[in-house]
Amino acid sequence: MEDYLQGCRAALQESRPLHVVLGNEACDLDSMVSALALAFYLAKTNEAEEVFVPVLNIKRSELPLRGDIVFFLQKVHIPESILIFRDEIDLHALHQAGQLTLILVDHHILPKSDKALEEAVAEVLDHRPIEQKHCPPCHVSVELVGSCATLVTERILQGAPEILDRQTAALLHGTIVLDCVNMDLKIGKATPKDSKYVEKLEALFPDLPKRNDIFDSLQKAKFDVSGLTTEQMLRKDQKTIYRQGIKVAISAIYMDLEAFLQRSNLLAELHAFCQAHSYDVLVAMTIFFDIHNEPVRQLAIFCPHVALRTTICEVLEHSQSPPLKLTPTSSIHPNLHAYLQGNTQVSRKKLLPLLQEALSAYFDSTKIPSGQPETVDVSREQVDKELDRASNSLISGLSQDEEDPPLPPTPMNSLVDECPLDQGLPKLSAEAVFEKCSQISLSQSTTASLSKK
Repeated sequence: MEDYLQGCRAALQESRPLHVVLGNEACDLDSMVSALALAFYLAKTNEAEEVFVPVLNIKRSELPLRGDIVFFLQKVHIPESILIFRDEIDLHALHQAGQLTLILVDHHILPKSDKALEEAVAEVLDHRPIEQKHCPPCHVSVELVGSCATLVTERILQGAPEILDRQTAALLHGTIVLDCVNMDLKIGKATPKDSKYVEKLEALFPDLPKRNDIFDSLQKAKFDVSGLTTEQMLRKDQKTIYRQGIKVAISAIYMDLEAFLQRSNLLAELHAFCQAHSYDVLVAMTIFFDIHNEPVRQLAIFCPHVALRTTICEVLEHSQSPPLKLTPTSSIHPNLHAYLQGNTQVSRKKLLPLLQEALSAYFDSTKIPSGQPETVDVSREQVDKELDRASNSLISGLSQDEEDPPLPPTPMNSLVDECPLDQGLPKLSAEAVFEKCSQISLSQSTTASLSKK
């Protein structure tokens, strides 16, 4: 794999047609590994000497935000320097020159900014429900499994198993295990096909890391923010709402709020972050486990506008549906209010409607008609829809928060009839895993308390 990737960078210097294997805009671990492995397979099995190049669909500067990817690349000894990122190749120029063929992996709908590239798409390999109306008119292979890496593994083992080296196998194996939550049957994300190909990889390469070890390592790396700047921490897991000229950023941060507030030059960095992105309000929700393995949530509201900050804080403090049970804590500046959140079951997704309510209250207080909310990344209607879906989730009691960066839309699919998976596989993100761990921890605490009685 490493030698192949070195050759891909060299190919960019040549003026020749390219077959680009492109993952989705979220560029999570599954998307990256699927693009690398599928391009590797296509290059090794191609008899026409065509050039196949995997492209990570983010800027190179955004890679540090994806801790699990950085960790895994180091673990399998693939240098970041040999990877190709979206800002290092001009796909539109290649297309205009008639030198681009696209293979989409782990998604099937291009964003509006890439709409002109649709006619260059020759193949789609995805594991999400697909809508025929928006899918490119090309060969489409879709199967509802837990990880797209499973479908790439199947393609390799059925088509050319002899090309599979340990490095590529390790990438595929770790990705499937992470995506399928360590193949936990209780979680329910792993399908029989996911399990089948994890077992096949383990049989072919017995020295692959144990499932528990690689899952724990990747999960820890995904939450690790120790090497990030303040801006990177805020952008790593962020949503934005926008309403009548007011823009609010809501960031999930996986560390103790007290430690976050003690970061050097924090206030200046918060000001710079808000100014750079035109945010009027920054809401930080910190999430971590204490020494007793109990979940802890905290909130920080940063807003230089006194009336707006006061309104938001009052709405959150007095909310009863759901009750946040906020306890004010010491703050480093009048523009920043900090709280301990007593109700740890209120996730960021459940906080969003309260922030919408706060904006309505603010507009009412200033005599500005509230109108209909215009939102970026998430709307009230989307929140309600997601909460309804969570209540009917295949995973009983598990919050279906979708805290990953926004993916291209994945509408319903007619390929599967009369099956629970018609609605698509449950999405597990950092926030969703936290929710599950919280419930397990609370359940164990209650059981232990009852047994003592």
